Parts: sequence; structure tokens; C-alpha cells
Amino acid sequence: MPVGYERTDIGVIPDDWDLVPLSALMQFQNGANADKSAYGIGIPFINVLEVITKSHLLSKDIPGLVTLSKRAVDSYSIRRGDVVFNRTSETQDEVGLAAVYIDDKPVVFGGFVIRGRPINNRLDIDFAGYGLRGPLIRTQLIALGQGAIRANVGQSDLKQVWFPLPQLPEQRAVAQALSDTDALIESLRQLIIKKRELKRGAMQELLTGETRLPGFIGKWEVKPFAEIVRLRRDRIDPRRPSSQEFCVELEHIESGTGFLSGHTTASNSISLKSVFKKNDVLFGKLRSYLRKFWLATRDGVCPPEIWVFASVACSIIPEFLFQIVTTDQFIEVSSSAYGTHMPRSDWNVIKNYEVHLPPVEEQAAIAEVLSEMDVEITTLEAKVAKTRQLKQGMMQELLTGRTRLT
Repeated sequence: MPVGYERTDIGVIPDDWDLVPLSALMQFQNGANADKSAYGIGIPFINVLEVITKSHLLSKDIPGLVTLSKRAVDSYSIRRGDVVFNRTSETQDEVGLAAVYIDDKPVVFGGFVIRGRPINNRLDIDFAGYGLRGPLIRTQLIALGQGAIRANVGQSDLKQVWFPLPQLPEQRAVAQALSDTDALIESLRQLIIKKRELKRGAMQELLTGETRLPGFIGKWEVKPFAEIVRLRRDRIDPRRPSSQEFCVELEHIESGTGFLSGHTTASNSISLKSVFKKNDVLFGKLRSYLRKFWLATRDGVCPPEIWVFASVACSIIPEFLFQIVTTDQFIEVSSSAYGTHMPRSDWNVIKNYEVHLPPVEEQAAIAEVLSEMDVEITTLEAKVAKTRQLKQGMMQELLTGRTRLT
């Protein structure tokens, strides 16, 4: 046992921390249930999704509205510093997640949420949002919430949860460190949004010829998609012996980014696969996957739910074709689908999509500009992911007391 620490029923914590049940910090109440017709107008109400996705809630984070009587509003009101817990979830990992309300605008809470109202000043408001998501508390709540079909916790469960509680100065220091990390993540996220908007504008101008890159003055052509692109329709049976082809499934393609997050081999499948070649463009044809696209860097196979676009002759280079299929306009045309169970894009519609086609040299220049913008966005997204991992590590250390702030 390290000096300055003690072993407790929930794990090793600093010996100058208090271990207190949540019942000693707050009173609990279940949320309001209203008639179906009451939703859509009225006062903002906190529901499960807000609690799952945010550790600290502002009124602007709460889109739902409900109409309640004045008496009900008073009974189910949320004040600054109140904590809301998720009562039920389809997964163990999300049951009992907590968020603290840090605003002053009036809101209420719904029936799938439990309110914890502080009864003393032992818990810092900003620390509460982080501390109640700490590993020592999450372990307890997940164990309490185990159910046969859905995970559930009630007021009696919450009262049993033990909170490893630093003194207020340390709570505030921990909250500040984690808040600074959240601020960095949010600033990066906003920068990514801005960069995506800039790229969207650049695509609109460069891919239609509204703006020309310096040094290019040649005339553009307008051609139907099927004149410059052909569909590969080759199929293989992965059940044949030694079928080890590089296989890309829909889940391996990151939505909206054009990047591959993984792959498998065709031998892991029992269904027919479509063949693709290096520099083909893969495009998810199911209506719910239209923003899944990838410029193939090698030969392989994919499921028939993915279009395989190959350039015809030398009329369009793969990099330019890839940028074309990522545009909002192309995806909108692709959303014209057939089928009711799993609607998919209709080639008879896509083949008539008009492409503004510059000479090959200008295609390459445009594709390079847009690709560089993609790389910049991807770099920022990787930084966000790394910062989120850093925050998780900080929570693991700071909320268990393994690392102390001075």
C-alpha cells in the first residue's frame, strides 16, 4: 500500500479523502411523465440522451420541450448544481451516467431521469460532473444496473453508491484541469467544423468551374456520369479454398471522411463479393451509408452493397472522381433509392448525373488542393481523438487519487 493511501470497499484512495454515500450528498427524485400530446412545446426538459452525451449541461443543450402545469414545473424543476442520472439503458456502460446542470434558465427533467439535489456544500458543482463519471463510481453503478433485458438503476441503487470525495480545494483543481481539456477539445471541434465548411465551399467553386486555379484556362465539358465512369460487376465466391482477398466492409469505411479504419479477408464471409482494383472509388449504395466512400489504395473485394466506380479510359482521374462522389450534390442524387427494407441508390438515376469535367491536368490540380484540405481536417480529428484519450487517462488518475494536483 503506498504511503498516504488506504484500501476501501471500492478500491485504494488517498487517506485524506472522504468516502461518503451519495445519500449523504443529495436527495433523489424521479422525473415527470406526461401525456404524448404534451411534448413539443413548453419548457425544456432533460431526457436520457442529454445525460448520456454531456457531463455538464446548459439550457442550450436541451432540445426537448414539454407542457406541464405550474405545480408540476415546480415539482420537477432543475436548479443550478442539480445532478441528473440516466435511469435506464440498453447497454451496461451507459446506465447511471450523470450530468450536472450549470445554468440558471428554468428546465425540468423527464421520467427516465433521476434528479439528485445537493443537501450540503460538500460537492463542488463543476467537480460533480466529472467525479460522478469517475471509474470508482462507474464500476459500482454498472454492477447495480445489471438487468435481464435493459440496464436499470433506481433511487435506492444510487443511495448505495460510495463517492471518493477530495476536499473542496482539490475538487476545484481537478475540475479545472479537466475543464481545460474539454475546452481544448471543443476549440478543435469548432475548428474542424470551420474547415469542413471551407472545404464544402471550395468544392462548390472548384468542381463546377466557378473558380479556376491559376494557370488554367481550358474549356470544360459536361458529361453524364456513366460516360466517364463504369461499374465493376465482377463477383467472387469467398467460400472457395484459400480465399484470402483483402476485404473492405461498410463498417471499415469512416463516414464522411473517406478513410479506412480496418479490413478483413473474404474467407470470413459466406456471401458473394464484388471485386475492386487500385484507384477505384468505393461508394456505399445503401441510403443510410451514402457518406461512406473510399479511394482504393490496393486491389480487393467488398460486399455488393458498395458501388465500385472505375474511371473510363483517361477521361477522369481517380482522385478527381473521388472528390466528385463526396459532394453534397452527388450524395443527394444518390439518395433517390429503390426498395423498402434496405433502400439503395439507383444506378439508372446516378448514371445521368452531370459532371463538370476539366482537362486532366486541371483535374489533378483541383484534386490536390481538396486532398490537402482533407489531410488538414483528418489531422485535426486525430488531435481531437488523442486529446479525448488524454482526458480519459486524466480522469482515471485524478478521480481515483493516483495522481494528486498541488
